[in-house]
Amino acid sequence: MSLFERYLTLWVAACIVVGIALGHLFPLVFHAVGSAEVAHVNLPVAALIWLMIIPMLIKVDFAAIAEVRRHWRGIGVTLFINWAVKPFSMAVLGWLFIGWLFRPWLPADQIDSYIAGLILLAAAPCTAMVFVWSNLSDGDPDFTLTQVALNDTIMLVAFAPIVGLLLGLSAITVPWQTLLLSVALYILVPVVLAQLVRRAAIARGGPQALAGLLARLQPLSLVALLATLVLLFGFQGEQIIAQPLIIALLAVPILIQVYFNSGLAYLLNRAAGEQHCVAAPSALIGASNFFELAVAAAISIFGFSSGAALATVVGVLIEVPVMLSVVKIVNASKGWYEKDRAVSRRGSSRL
Repeated sequence: MSLFERYLTLWVAACIVVGIALGHLFPLVFHAVGSAEVAHVNLPVAALIWLMIIPMLIKVDFAAIAEVRRHWRGIGVTLFINWAVKPFSMAVLGWLFIGWLFRPWLPADQIDSYIAGLILLAAAPCTAMVFVWSNLSDGDPDFTLTQVALNDTIMLVAFAPIVGLLLGLSAITVPWQTLLLSVALYILVPVVLAQLVRRAAIARGGPQALAGLLARLQPLSLVALLATLVLLFGFQGEQIIAQPLIIALLAVPILIQVYFNSGLAYLLNRAAGEQHCVAAPSALIGASNFFELAVAAAISIFGFSSGAALATVVGVLIEVPVMLSVVKIVNASKGWYEKDRAVSRRGSSRL
């Protein structure tokens, strides 16, 4: 992991402090940024989010989808978790914790918005950081690449309907025009641009040219992420200062869904007879989120100062420590996982 990735939680905490301070010192600047909109799209934030998302999507080789047959069991498990379990389990956890148990300690006018942010977070499967998690768990790189490419393809058509359905079930008004615009701006267009850039780089100098391009773009992507977080906390500052417990309360359903979905994916892969090098990244892909997309969609649909935007940023805050803990769990349990498979294979051979 890079220095930034390893200490992402620390950088986000710094952005909270800097953003709140700047929001109090220069409120007019933040209001000017917030009002720079065209068709409900904030232009400065749209530019920052493109700088975040496009370098990550350049890493994805959509040709890897052709290899789906090689790892069909692991891919089936991950798709089931990502699209049939995770968004819905997060909605249930949001209703349970935010809508009921924690309601007395949260601003009443933001309850629905917090739940919406959690749903947006869970409906966006991880695209970039999952390569780091897979590498740390000795995951099969071909499986990881195939799964990410397939997830990103499905996300083009499934993200908006799933989010719309769950928001509707939560009695939250679904701004379909803004939701579909967010999908086009922050999924479709970046995917197309990223693949054009990827092909141009490979045509110019092969994999080495692509690696060099990604190395140059990565710092720009990270700066864009931090700048977006500073803006968000600049708008959220008053609410956080008034109720600092909000971040901890929002973290509870996120933590539960990470461990629930990763554990379920891990056990399902074991039951399906997959190798550990596939089960580990499958569990990690099933648990992590494409938080950059979630932040972008939350800002576009609900605005800078919304509870939805804050809820998605909490996902960024706890991403690294919680996912590192999942990596440690799957690595530590490898002996148990492989031992059970070995016993099963010996039993089958006797028959």
